[in-house]
Amino acid sequence: MPNAIGMVEFTSISKGIYAADQMVKTSDVEIVTAGSTCPGKYIAIVHGDVASVYDAVATGEREAEEFLVDSMVIPNVSPQIFPAITGSTMPENIQAIGIIESFSQATMVIAADAVLKAADLAPIELRLGNGLGGKSYFVFTGDIAAVQAGTEAGTSAANGLLVNVETIPSPSKALLASLL
Repeated sequence: MPNAIGMVEFTSISKGIYAADQMVKTSDVEIVTAGSTCPGKYIAIVHGDVASVYDAVATGEREAEEFLVDSMVIPNVSPQIFPAITGSTMPENIQAIGIIESFSQATMVIAADAVLKAADLAPIELRLGNGLGGKSYFVFTGDIAAVQAGTEAGTSAANGLLVNVETIPSPSKALLASLL
């Protein structure tokens, strides 16, 4: 199982597609997701062993040239990040939810990883830039103490690119239906 994740964000969609191709051709990584995001950006997220992910991200950064927005590598990423990015999570018992919102897509992946490592939490959704004007958010669940610990860890990891953080104890069933 891959234990590292890397991401490169571009201001050019065409350059992003080209760089993503080079990233997977030159390194032993797989694409988690790659595609256009708002506002007219492109992200490439890859996973694999640590050295390969670092190589792939370095290739993406080099190929990006002046179109590089941001990049990141998380060497020992929480395995819960992958289903959260692809939207394939469905927690059964939701006691409380936390929401973290960021201006940066790469920062949000880093913050989400910190959240999931902070306490016994489950991801609901990690939305990266699509339909959000380039912003991102992460929604997660657990008991109220775990959610509070997660929001604190995510806030610390966001490094000043945070928009807002909210904790909702005992969310209404009407709200949960709109989240799941």
